[in-house]
Amino acid sequence: MKCFILQPPPLEELRDVIQNGLRNAFETAFVEVTTCPDLSQSPFHLSAPGLCGDEKIADVGGPAYLQPVSDLTKKYTIPKILDLVGMEGQGFAIGAAGGPFHVVGKNSELVPNLARDANGKWQNLSRYVHIDDDEKMNLSMVPKDTKDCGLMANLFISRGHQGESLHIRAKGRRGQLNFPETIQELLRVNYGGRPVSLGGVFLVKQGKAKLHVMTDFSTSSCPGPDHEWFRYYEADAPIVCLTAFHSVDYLDWNLRMEHTHCFSESGVGGHYHYDTTPDDVEYEAWLNTAKAVYRIDQPPLP
Repeated sequence: MKCFILQPPPLEELRDVIQNGLRNAFETAFVEVTTCPDLSQSPFHLSAPGLCGDEKIADVGGPAYLQPVSDLTKKYTIPKILDLVGMEGQGFAIGAAGGPFHVVGKNSELVPNLARDANGKWQNLSRYVHIDDDEKMNLSMVPKDTKDCGLMANLFISRGHQGESLHIRAKGRRGQLNFPETIQELLRVNYGGRPVSLGGVFLVKQGKAKLHVMTDFSTSSCPGPDHEWFRYYEADAPIVCLTAFHSVDYLDWNLRMEHTHCFSESGVGGHYHYDTTPDDVEYEAWLNTAKAVYRIDQPPLP
């Protein structure tokens, strides 16, 4: 395991950078720094009320463990990840991960969303999305005692406290990048090689979005998203998206630069790619900066 300590810009500075940039990429955009509402309530449905307290990102495993064939020895437990990054006791993790294939019996997309309180009690609202025998998307809650994932995980981790965060609203996309990638590019342009990492939740409030779900494991290789393993869907808003992303990679860590998984109360979910209705789309996000990034079980570099 490796750790990179970050010194992110103040939220007030990021507010101005992101707002100025988003107003070129969207018809309307507004960014403020304010105390988040209780994010455990509708429409966000997180397992903790906020994104504050010892904020960090864990990048575990990676897509390389899918190639040339899936390495099914790569099983991870999120409580252990929390402990590894110094979050013994109270901790909260959200983001995107490979599903716990060794528990649910097949490949799936995991939407991690779980919190441990100071007394060790868990609130596990994680969901997994898989392709069923009828080739249909199926979104389910993970079994309550399952806190595992497989192959890869990109987690924004905090104590789950309410506190000052970036509140972003944007409507009518004009740029070519998806919502988190737009913010990521703004950070890269403004801060160059200075790393800035963000995570949190965003809501597709209006419009539609393109998602994918991987089918079950195959004995053939999986070279990328055009492979037959991937099933693509268009989903209607509202969609809750859990995300972690970085402005730049660190050294030779081979970080997953952006990874977002999503779910909806209507029963759809998967890996978020981008909205498909730029004129109509509306986003609302609550994000916070990571103060450290941890690289765990990094695949060998090519």
